Amino acid sequence: MRDTRMDEFVDQVRSRSDLLQVVQSYVPLKRKGSRYWGCCPFHHEKTPSFSVVPDKGFFYCFGCHAGGDVFKFLSLIENVTYFEAIKMQAEKLGVPVPARQRTQKEIEEDREIADLRKVNTMARDFYHNCLTMTRLGTPGKTYFAGRGITDATIDEFQLGFAPAAWDKLSDAFQKRGVTKELLLKSGLVLAGKQGNSVYDRFRNRVIIPIADERGRVVGFGGRVLDDSTPKYLNTPETILFNKRKLLFGLDRARQAIQQSGYAIVVEGYMDAISVFDAGIHNVVASLGTAFTPDHARLLRRYAKGIYFCYDSDEAGQNATIRALSIVNGTELPVHVIVVPDGKDPDEYIRKHGADAFRALVKQAQPLLDYRLQYVLRHVAVDTLAGKRQAMQDMMPVLASVRGNTAVLSEYKKKLAKLLYVDEEIVTETLRHYHEPSEPVMRQRQDVPQRHILKKEENAQTRAGRTIIQTVWQNPEMLAHALASVPLQGIGDPVQREILTYFAQCQKEGRSFREGGIETKLSEEASAELSRAIAESIDDQDQTRVYMDSLAILEKAYLNARYIYHSSKAASLLEAGDVEGARKELDLANKINEAKRV
Repeated sequence: MRDTRMDEFVDQVRSRSDLLQVVQSYVPLKRKGSRYWGCCPFHHEKTPSFSVVPDKGFFYCFGCHAGGDVFKFLSLIENVTYFEAIKMQAEKLGVPVPARQRTQKEIEEDREIADLRKVNTMARDFYHNCLTMTRLGTPGKTYFAGRGITDATIDEFQLGFAPAAWDKLSDAFQKRGVTKELLLKSGLVLAGKQGNSVYDRFRNRVIIPIADERGRVVGFGGRVLDDSTPKYLNTPETILFNKRKLLFGLDRARQAIQQSGYAIVVEGYMDAISVFDAGIHNVVASLGTAFTPDHARLLRRYAKGIYFCYDSDEAGQNATIRALSIVNGTELPVHVIVVPDGKDPDEYIRKHGADAFRALVKQAQPLLDYRLQYVLRHVAVDTLAGKRQAMQDMMPVLASVRGNTAVLSEYKKKLAKLLYVDEEIVTETLRHYHEPSEPVMRQRQDVPQRHILKKEENAQTRAGRTIIQTVWQNPEMLAHALASVPLQGIGDPVQREILTYFAQCQKEGRSFREGGIETKLSEEASAELSRAIAESIDDQDQTRVYMDSLAILEKAYLNARYIYHSSKAASLLEAGDVEGARKELDLANKINEAKRV
């Protein structure tokens, strides 16, 4: 049964969404006639093959064959489901999402998520109370005091302590009615080797609750008090906890990020806590993993720029370069905060104080400067081979600012001066880095890349696409087309799927041009429909091209029927069924006569 409220919601979001405006917020486009063209954000290309047709509400790439409506574009560019894309757009437009009828599986999943969140909240309070209200927490208090973490920050982040006992949490929770199965799913306990026993995952560690961007506890991080290993221990991956998609502190930092215009990204939660304690609240941390495209997508919702502040040792610098490669091309300005003395932000603040760290933030280097200095430190530029290597290492970054002529000119001069080469050499190298001269879009590194597909094209395929385009523009033409070539006679299975859907809609008395067609067709059919709509046919030639295309399909259909009946006649004759063979031959001859008309 269809949910009319949900249909109305989707229609409302669709009617208020401007495809051209949405696409242009990600992709530079140039107008050519009634269409807009640009380099595809879903695969690497130098010559634009990505087309947007605003008046028809579709986009299509003639290289990788991605196509669809505004929600399909958002789902691909943001790497989310189609419905998640609708909800994202609704949130931007301020359209409330109606409650919809859920399946039994969804109800069970929601119940499990709710139970896990409840257990995580209980665990956060348990660890925090152990730290702040019992003698068991004394080692944790001593540790935090030694790192300069104030009581106010302990309360702000609800920091805690896991006692050294093997079953302090598991025993207490089971007495409160929490099942072993739920404790195991939460990652708070581990299964014992014998029988049905469990024991605590976190023991003799300070505990840092980890929340999602809405402040809901999804997991925990535990740090040892000495030099034992592992130094940091996180909750294992659960239905709630995926560290590649989480940024520690984002729930507290969102408002400060929006107010300041940028986010400071540090490596670990202790760094984030120290920076926050220093009065700088627009700080988040990745959870012991490299900065990911999911992290970049998350920050783009709140930040207009990103300041990376990783450790200044060699490992930290390498992590910074990897992170920059992820962010470069997301349209977010990137800076790097350089912490001297090989220290991390936490150590630096403890040694030099909050004001000194704020000064480092003000001195943050733009991406180009940081990358340039990094290359110069790691390449022997006094040799010819080193100059070439430095030049090649800088090309991707220089190419990313081709649209800003003033900035590009400044850095070409700077690079030429530092390498003791003529500026024209830099210009020439950059020119060869991007051939041809057509402007190239900065490729977003956080978008899953599609492959360039070379589809086999023949007259029948092109004819079928013309029929689809004509019927889309004039739905009454469907009956005319199917009178000549029935659905089973459409040779291309993808095109047959589209036309079958059109026919089903008309049978049910509804328009096949209503929103959400992407959810009714396969991805291949959705892309083929987008291509049919995106391809241009001069209005004056529309009728002639349609009739020619219909003739091609009808001839192919009749040929297929002729071959079928002829083959069947031969089989029947071989089996001794002369009468049956004669009937099949009569049908074949009639079809052959129809072909000549």
